[in-house]
Amino acid sequence: MKYLKFSFFSISIITFCLLSFTAYAASHQNMATQINLAGKQRMLTQKMSKEVLLITKGIDADMNKQLLKKTAELFDQTLAGLFKGDAKLGLVKTEDAIILKKLEVVKGLWKPFQENVNTVLGGDISPAILEKIVQQNVPLLEKMNEVVHSYENASGLKITPELAGTINKAGKQRMLTQKMTKELLLVANGIAVEDNKANLVKTVSAFEIALNELIVSTKDKAILAQLAEVKRLWGEYKPILDEVNTSREALNKATKLNLLLLKEMNIAVHLYAKSVK
Repeated sequence: MKYLKFSFFSISIITFCLLSFTAYAASHQNMATQINLAGKQRMLTQKMSKEVLLITKGIDADMNKQLLKKTAELFDQTLAGLFKGDAKLGLVKTEDAIILKKLEVVKGLWKPFQENVNTVLGGDISPAILEKIVQQNVPLLEKMNEVVHSYENASGLKITPELAGTINKAGKQRMLTQKMTKELLLVANGIAVEDNKANLVKTVSAFEIALNELIVSTKDKAILAQLAEVKRLWGEYKPILDEVNTSREALNKATKLNLLLLKEMNIAVHLYAKSVK
């Protein structure tokens, strides 16, 4: 009987430990997913703006309308998921009062931006609508960026500060792929040309510095291989940006390369998030 009691007690302890470890691992993954997808929202603000500019420029207008619709729907779904949770996206409900307050600000900025996106989808690409989108996208990006940093700061003991910061940095790279393309298209559309040329130089520099930092800071073979692919594509795309080449041929090439760069950078972010134990 003593043996049976001891065995039952031992099994109970082991079961408890396993359940605790599973919950512990799940909480780590949940936080990594929140940082990842909140970070992805920054990218979506720039991707939508880029797609509007491509439509305005008449570059693959029908295809970019379809992409714009999907991008806006994903931003809306993810924003709701950050508030209430979303099983399909792998998001848990946000409980942090500070983050919720900042998400409310994002929600307030998103509503008029979404309305203008829907206006473009309805066929109105007038200068007035374009001007509103150009003015609204940066505040939306900045406030979403504040949310990401709040998630990073709230990660606490769930993820090391270094890893949380790395997931954020890698995630920001996705946004920069779209921001730089947006800035190139703003120049191509004749909008605040000198300012956007200067912004483009800063964005290109920020992407390149962060990419090199990510490469030297990891020993993970899968991540390094993925970052090598990102760097290869970057080598193809950067000359167009450095020259601020707005010829039709260059813009068509930029349209394709920026999406490939985004895709490969997104894979890298998922590898970083998956590495969380």
